[in-house]
Amino acid sequence: MAYDPVQRLLAIGSKCGSLRILGQPGVDVHVRHDMDGPPGSAAVLHLQFLVNEGALISATADDTLHLWNFRQRIPQIVQSLKFQKEKITYMHLPLQSKWLYVGTERGNVHVVQIENFNLSGYIINWNKAIEVSRKTHPGAVVHLSDNPLDASKLLIGFESGLVVLWDLRNKMADMRWSTCELRSVAWHHEGKQFMCSHTDGTLTTWSLKSPSKYIHISQPHAKFSKDGKPEQCKAISKVEWKSSRTGEAYVIFSGGMPYDQASRTPCITVVYSKTTTVLEMEHNVIDFITLCESPYTSELQEPYGIIALLQNDLVIMDLQTPGFPCLENPYPMDIHESPVTCCSYLADCPADLIPAFYSVGRAGAMKRQGFSEMDWPVNGGTWPAHACTYAEIIMTGHSDGSIKFWDASAGTLQVLYKLKTAKVFEKPKSRSLDAEDEPFAIEIISLCPESRKLCVAGASGHVILFTYKKVESFDEVTVLEVPITYEILDEGEISPDCQFSGPGSAGSGSKLDMLDIDNKRDGAMLKVKTGNQKKLPGFQAQLVCLTPWNNGEPPSHITALTINSSYGLMAYGNEAGIVIIDIEQKVCLLNVGSPDLYGAQDPYSRVPRSPKKNQMPSEALPINPERDDRQPRSPSIDQINGVCSPASACPSGTVSTSSGGGVGSGGGGRIRPDPPRRSRSQDKLDSSFSRSRSSSMSSLENITSESIQCLAFVDSYTKKSEPSTLTPTLWVGTSLGSVITIYITPPDVDSRSSQPVVVSLVGATVFRLKGSILTMSFLDCNGSLIPYSFESWRDEQKEKRDRTPTRNNMRMSPTLGGDTVRSDNLSDRQFVVMASEKQARIVALPSQTCVYRQQLADADFVVKAEVISMRDSVCLACYISNGHLTTYSLPSLRPLLDIDFLPLSELSFQTQSNKGIVDPMLSIWGQQLIINEDTDQITRTFNFSNRGHGLYLASPSELQKFTLCAEFCSNLTEMIGELFLPMEMPEPPKEGFFKGLFGGGVRSLDREELFGELSGKPSKAVAKHIPGNLSDLNQRATSASSEVSRAHKLMLERGDKLNQLEERAEKMRSEAENFSSSAHELMLKYKDKKWYQL
Repeated sequence: MAYDPVQRLLAIGSKCGSLRILGQPGVDVHVRHDMDGPPGSAAVLHLQFLVNEGALISATADDTLHLWNFRQRIPQIVQSLKFQKEKITYMHLPLQSKWLYVGTERGNVHVVQIENFNLSGYIINWNKAIEVSRKTHPGAVVHLSDNPLDASKLLIGFESGLVVLWDLRNKMADMRWSTCELRSVAWHHEGKQFMCSHTDGTLTTWSLKSPSKYIHISQPHAKFSKDGKPEQCKAISKVEWKSSRTGEAYVIFSGGMPYDQASRTPCITVVYSKTTTVLEMEHNVIDFITLCESPYTSELQEPYGIIALLQNDLVIMDLQTPGFPCLENPYPMDIHESPVTCCSYLADCPADLIPAFYSVGRAGAMKRQGFSEMDWPVNGGTWPAHACTYAEIIMTGHSDGSIKFWDASAGTLQVLYKLKTAKVFEKPKSRSLDAEDEPFAIEIISLCPESRKLCVAGASGHVILFTYKKVESFDEVTVLEVPITYEILDEGEISPDCQFSGPGSAGSGSKLDMLDIDNKRDGAMLKVKTGNQKKLPGFQAQLVCLTPWNNGEPPSHITALTINSSYGLMAYGNEAGIVIIDIEQKVCLLNVGSPDLYGAQDPYSRVPRSPKKNQMPSEALPINPERDDRQPRSPSIDQINGVCSPASACPSGTVSTSSGGGVGSGGGGRIRPDPPRRSRSQDKLDSSFSRSRSSSMSSLENITSESIQCLAFVDSYTKKSEPSTLTPTLWVGTSLGSVITIYITPPDVDSRSSQPVVVSLVGATVFRLKGSILTMSFLDCNGSLIPYSFESWRDEQKEKRDRTPTRNNMRMSPTLGGDTVRSDNLSDRQFVVMASEKQARIVALPSQTCVYRQQLADADFVVKAEVISMRDSVCLACYISNGHLTTYSLPSLRPLLDIDFLPLSELSFQTQSNKGIVDPMLSIWGQQLIINEDTDQITRTFNFSNRGHGLYLASPSELQKFTLCAEFCSNLTEMIGELFLPMEMPEPPKEGFFKGLFGGGVRSLDREELFGELSGKPSKAVAKHIPGNLSDLNQRATSASSEVSRAHKLMLERGDKLNQLEERAEKMRSEAENFSSSAHELMLKYKDKKWYQL
């Protein structure tokens, strides 16, 4: 961390090589050290501002110094210097100096000229600094600083405890002090004393007059034992010694606490006016800086604050207020307060969402007490107000069950609102061994921005539906327990004639039988708080769908989730099957296993699995003729208890429901627990539609499970028999590359809350692609994206809610309207875009013919695919496992862009093993395999959105936004705030008369004379100069100047030639005049003479 006290800018470096420069709220610039070395080589270890010069020096873990210039809007590396044989351990740049002192692990001190980044021939070797009698190496350099009053005296602190005052002019050690193991050193402003902090938790004060022994020693936090001896303390990592104008001294240090159990909290201690104040921190202290009114170390600095960089936060303490309270942080530093588990990115969303979220966010967060009233001191730079013309919202889901809504419109993140989904549930009493480590972790977020309805899926197989309300409410949350089970049994285990209806089967008379097994496992499930609950303004939980345990196995994770406010439906699926929920009547419409979606068209032979002990299986799908009626039922016990139990399945496959309860379908008689997770490998068997994800599978046609990967509600022309009729449908994409349609028949609008929604699997259309389905979108016949239908949000306080759906058809083609009479009923009216991990297809509806196809990946696979709108067109954007980013036009699927964007290995920090799984055979060719669960996690945090923008989790604490739009890139510099503003340096301290008379003032040093060319040439083996990006600009400027000089030269040559031409013309004119005069004279001479007189 580094601070510029004149520009009032703060720079923070991270382990991943990113550099963040902060100014006033809104001025927040991120840059990264791009290096080709091993992981961790770009970690920023040291930072140093060139005060009030618009430049910054960084030192990275690969022992390279970088000079950054931030006078322009986007900081750039001007040049670099890589140390080849020594590791950088410390660096110090005196105020307004052009010479940087660099300490190394070998104990040497080098001097770098920062204008051209060249080494000076001046070097302080460790063997010259130590005593002649010393026989051991002093260790690495841990401190460098010049005397506040005499710049020719450099204080060098070695790790072993040796402190040397080096005379730069005479090139010799003036004084030496021997202490215990050293961590940091701080000068007193008078330059006569300095203070050291040590690894044993002690502080020692030394005087320049007495090098033999310290003048004071203290162990501030030591506890004394019964014997009177102090107990061991932790190291004091850093100490600063400042003075106020009242004469009182501030001694500020971090660490030094005892090793006992009660003192393990990280802290910063302030000793002022004989009072010791311990400021406890929530996270480990990385670094701190004392803010002073004067940047000059030789005068009374008057400290007024402390900037503390913690492992997960940034804190500023007010030293001018008793108790040293904190300031409220305006920066988004807590994005990883809880680890990010999923992201959702909405570019160009409704503009009223941001003020809506902000209003409830500020209302929900009560005014926190105890903060200082001091203005935020880091207030440099300027920020343009017109950052973006459209609204952008980012939603991050976290492992503790919280969801944060961020405003990303201004180029910087500002938190709007925080939703805690864990409050819906009771606190678990004890966590079982096989339960999730984070049972409330958010895995999928689906928001309908227009209706402000939000559904989220959690790690425990639960789904929560929220609706947005401006006012507080007090009501109960509806709970549905929806089992998703399916089991394939060996033939012959049960007689085909057996009509026994097992638990949960379609013919089961009791609605609670199916949960007998799960009730025994009730302790392992999440429990929703019962009774009326107080709900704060904002998103309020209305419905919770729980997937119960089955036979001692926890439910698998939800793999797909979507909501449609116009239909009033929500659908989700996992590795066993799919569920459709009516969010208006709060009942289950459908819960079936994945194989039942095919009906009689199932192309796969399912692998039998041995039944569990507690299962009561049946082979066939029994039909109970006594319960074949499908009339609306009265409210029953399954509604009262929130239990969704299957009812009778009709032979036609149509499923209906009423307001009285839930209904199941299809495979109710074939129970199976959720299957185990499968591992992913690179698919090289393109000859088959199905793809092997596990090397242990002996046949591609032997399928153990099929998960739901993609869901989409849409009005489509799916039925060939009715080519002119728009039919509400749910399109389902599976992990085996199948796309299946489910027909939905909603009741009339007037009877929507009382009549059932009919869901039908009859005549379902099945499309098959290679690889798992990733996305599905719909285009009209002109190739425009068909927007989804929605129900607009209305404020319940102002007007009664109108349940009439408001459908958004703003970009519908006129050919889709009902007023147009078409002579050819079989002509296509829609295109459906289907993209899998291997290929993409465009299918025309209602003819169901494939009009375009494209292979997206061969040896690799697509990690993320999405259909996005960019300017006036739509395209398919894909992120491939080989790190490439590709885009294709729609509907023609022509390649538009293919760039090497981001290696998948850079996102491996999200994986369970943090490095993926390396196949020993594929590692020969430098390839890497990442298991399925790991890429699933990466997919949850990688997003494409409208206008060509995208987002991914670059590190556990950083979200990286990228764009495919060239127009946005050209305007990017205007959106970023100015970091550097021209400012005058404060006046240096004035010398008193007697100090100037007797030589007690500040002594200057001509460093150019000492470290310049007269110091000799440095060794080329020590460091290597690397020109930066600005060297290219210099070359361009040089070439441009040469072109200008060449043009100037040509112009001068042209002028010379014109002068010569003018001279020649003048000469010809004069000669012509001479000839004319001679001719005239000759004429006059012979004018009166006859011819014979000539």
